[in-house]
Parts: sequence; C-alpha cells; structure tokens
Amino acid sequence: MSWGTELWDQFDNLDKHLQWGIEFVERYNKFVKDRTDIEISYAKQLRNLSKKYQSKKNSREEEEQRFTSCRAFMTLLNEMNDYAGQHEVVAENMSGMIFAELARYIQELKQEKKMHFQEGRRAQQHIESCWKQLEASKRRFERDCKEAERAQQHFEKMDSDLNVTKADVEKARQQAHTRHQMASDSKAEYCSILQNFNKEQHEHYYTNIPNIFQKIQDLDERRIVRIGDSMKTFSEVDRKVIPIIGKCLDEITKAADSIDVKQDTQLVIESFKSGFEQPGDVEFEDFSQSMKRTVSESSLSNNRPDGKPDSKSGKSKGKLWPFIKKNKPPPPPPSSTTPSAVPNGPQSPKQQKEPLSHRLNEFMTSKPKIHCFRSLKRGGSVPEDFSHLPPEQRRKKLQQKIDEINKEIQKESDERDGLTKMKDVYVKNPQMGDPSSVAPRLAEIGQTIEKLRQESQKFEAWLAEVEGRLPTKSDQTRRQSEMYESQSSAVNNCPQDRESPDGSYTEEQSQDPQLKVAAQNEFDDEFDDEEVLTSIGTCKAMYPFEGQNEGTITITEGETLTVIEEDKGDGWTRVRRSEDEEGYVPTSYVEVYLDKSVKGAMTYI
Repeated sequence: MSWGTELWDQFDNLDKHLQWGIEFVERYNKFVKDRTDIEISYAKQLRNLSKKYQSKKNSREEEEQRFTSCRAFMTLLNEMNDYAGQHEVVAENMSGMIFAELARYIQELKQEKKMHFQEGRRAQQHIESCWKQLEASKRRFERDCKEAERAQQHFEKMDSDLNVTKADVEKARQQAHTRHQMASDSKAEYCSILQNFNKEQHEHYYTNIPNIFQKIQDLDERRIVRIGDSMKTFSEVDRKVIPIIGKCLDEITKAADSIDVKQDTQLVIESFKSGFEQPGDVEFEDFSQSMKRTVSESSLSNNRPDGKPDSKSGKSKGKLWPFIKKNKPPPPPPSSTTPSAVPNGPQSPKQQKEPLSHRLNEFMTSKPKIHCFRSLKRGGSVPEDFSHLPPEQRRKKLQQKIDEINKEIQKESDERDGLTKMKDVYVKNPQMGDPSSVAPRLAEIGQTIEKLRQESQKFEAWLAEVEGRLPTKSDQTRRQSEMYESQSSAVNNCPQDRESPDGSYTEEQSQDPQLKVAAQNEFDDEFDDEEVLTSIGTCKAMYPFEGQNEGTITITEGETLTVIEEDKGDGWTRVRRSEDEEGYVPTSYVEVYLDKSVKGAMTYI
C-alpha cells in the first residue's frame, strides 16, 4: 500500500492532508499547554488553600494543636501541600517532555513537508515542460504535413494545365518537394520528442512521484506515531505521580484514624477544670415561723454610719458562696440637675424578698466575679502567680512555667558545659585561644542559672501552695454544708435581700454582724488578699451625700477625694479620703478627673 501508486494523481489533496496533520499536532500541543496551565493553577490554589488554613502563631492556635482532630487537620493541610507539589511535577513533566518536544517536532515537520512538496512540484513542472515540447513538435509536424499536401496539390494542378509554362511547373514541383522534406523532418523530430516524453512520463509516474509520495507518506506516518507516543507520555506523567498521591491520601486517612475522641474529651476537662466540687443539696427553708426582729436588729447598716462591720468580731463556721463579691451599694436613682431632687443622696430601694433557690439559679447561670480581680478588669497585667485562675488551671499554668524554666536552665547548663570544655582546651593548648576570654561568659551564665533557679523555686512554692489548697471530696462537702446552713440562717433572720449592681448574688444583712464579718473573712481566706488599689485620679464633690448604706462614704460639697476605681456602668465611683477611709459615692454627685496615663491605658485596652 503506497501513496505513490495508489494516489499518483492526488498531489494537491496530499498537500492538504499533510497540512491538516500538522495543524492537528499543533492543536494537540495547545491542549497539552492548557492542561499544564491548569495543573499549575490548581497546584497554586491548593497551596494557597493549605496556607490559608494553616495555624497562626498565637496562643489560641497553639492550644488547639493539643486536640487530635486539629492535629489531623494540620496533617491533612500538609499532605494537601505535597499533593499540590505532585500537580506541579505533572505540569513540569508535561511542559518539558511533551509540549517543548512537540513544538520542535512541528517545526521539523513543516520544513520536511516543504522540501518534499517542492521536489514534487519540480518533477511536475518538468513533465509539464516535456508535454509542452511534445505538443509544439506535434503541431509543427501537422502544419508541415498540411503545407506539403497543399504544395503537392498545387504542383499537380500546374502540371495538368497546358497554359502554364514549363518553368512554372518546375518551380511548383520544387516547392512541393521542399514541403515534403520539411514534413519529413518535422515527423522525425516529433517522433524523437514523443519517445523522449514517454520516457520522461514513465519515469515521472513510476519512479519520481512514487518516491516523493513515499517520503510524504513516511512523514505522515511518523507524525501519527509521534502523536501516539505523546499520548502515552501524557498518561505516564500522570501515572508516575499516582503512587505519591496515593501516599498523601493514605497519610490523610491515617491522620483521620488517629483522631481520639476520648483524648480530646479529656483535654477539654484539663483545659477548663476549675478544681471546685459541685454544690451540695440545698437545705429546706422553713418560712412558716413568724419573723421576729427587734428595733436594734432592723437595720444593721444604719446603726453604723461608716458602713463597716466590726472587724474584731469572731468568725462564724458558715461560709458564703465561693464567688460572692463584697458589698457594693445599689445603683442610685436617676440624678436630677439639682441636689434638691434627692435631699439625702441615693438610698437603697426596698426590694421584695426572693427565695434562696432563685439566688442559686442566678449564681449558677451568671459568670463568677471575684472582688480581688478588680485590677484585672481595669486592664492590668496577669498576676505572676496566676492567682486569677481557678485552682486546677492555676496548678497547670504553674507546672507549665516550671517546665519552661527547667528547659532554660538545661539550655544554659549545656552552654556552660561547652564553654568549660573550651576553657580546658585553651588551658592545655594556649595557642588555640585565651582561657580568660571565656570567663566573663561563664560568669554571666552562672548568674543566669542562679536567677532561673530562684524563679523555679518561687513557682514551685506557689505550686505547692496550690496543691495544698486543692480540696478533697470530704472537705468540700463539709464546707458546702456549713455554707448552706449559714445562708439558711441568714435568710430566716433577714427581712431584706441585697443585690450587687452587676446582678450577681451578694451576702445579706444578717441579724448578727459577727456572722457577716466571719463569713466575709472566711471567704477572703479562699483567695489571695486584694491588692491595694492605687490612685487613678481625683474627683470633686458637686453635691453633699450621706453614705448610709454599707460600702458608701459621706462627702460634702466641694470636697476633693482620690479616685481608686472608676464607674463600671453601675452608677458608683470608688473614692478614698484617707488610707483607712474609702467607699462608693454616686458618679452623678462628683466631677472625676482621671490621670492622663490611665486614660491612655484605657484607650489602648
């Protein structure tokens, strides 16, 4: 099966077919280029996706990495990054092994096609030239034959005419002979050219054209084979990365299998466990007995203008709620433009008595607020001993701090050991260095280690204190029982409940001041002593105010006081007159001047 014999007369169609074949290769190569671009874009998007969801370097993200599900997700992101790398490998191999090679081959294909078809056109032009020469010789032979025949007819006519002279007859005979000779020469030339043309034509259609068409056929077959090889390479490029992609997917599956529900659940417990025990049963409150109060017992706070209980009273065994705030007066009524609207300052409104169960619900649903944390709420720094945390969380933070210090000590110790060895080498071989050059650094490391050890001892002492304070089950049950007995007694002997401005439960005014003082002092024993509040500004009293409620202080118009705690939104400002006399006054009764440093700190926070 040869194009030279089967398609000897389809030169132009073969030219069109080969041109189509080259365009097909170009189209396939463009497809490979587009696939390469898609792979590169897909890999880039996968990398960006993986980077977008990678954990940031902050404390919250580091805390999340403790959970197995989060670690599995990080593994998935890393494997997706490797997965994207394999798509980049696919793009690189396709670009180098297919696209670039086919681009060069297309140029070679075009050059070879041009050469073969130019050769075929030259052969076609040669046979066409031979054909034209044959046609010219044929026409000349035909013309000479016709002229010889006419000359012969003229001679015969002249010879038969009696009126024509002999000279004229001879002349006609000579002309006829010449024409016959020319016809004979033309015939000989025509025969020669015809034989030559037949020879050239045979060589053209049986030798030259088949050879040229065979080269064109070989060229097209090579093109087809090259397309097939490129498609095989196309599949091999993908097949080579399949094992690595399979490993990535296996690692993702392995990470998913590594998720431990129980471990994550335990981590939640370790993260948020406070160390406190659950409250015990609430005891029955008997309201059937009539409430009896004497005149002296009706208003404990009104009998003491300074609003402070007797600090020398004995402690009661009863214990109040673990997160009760110290008494703070209720918010004042809406202030008017003149002090005459409230002649004696804001008074605590009479409130309806609420059952203890309602107080319990408020305690369980509200966020615990500890009065000794007031400096933290103002935006202060975290205490070094983590005293703002519940016992269990504080113990964990202290242990973590001790571990970090021990790592620093170990690091400094290793550096000291290395420098010591270097100093020994310098002592034995002075030419290698001066031993005294190492001494300052060794002294510095020694001081650093000593400081770190002191820090470690300090945190270990705090840790021992916390571990000693963590209650056992029996102790906690006993303490809660005493706490409920104390509160039940306070409810049965008190006609009026009190509530702090933020809505959290506060202790009630009891019949016996010693009970309140003992309960408050025993509650304070559960936490560190409240830090001494520093001055954050001054204030000037615009109106007089009589502090009749507990925790308030009496002021006179025009008096200047020190502000130690600004209004938290409840309408009260905490002020200090002297080191031993401080309390709350209505914010609407004073004009506050905060220090610039405090304003800047509050703005920054």
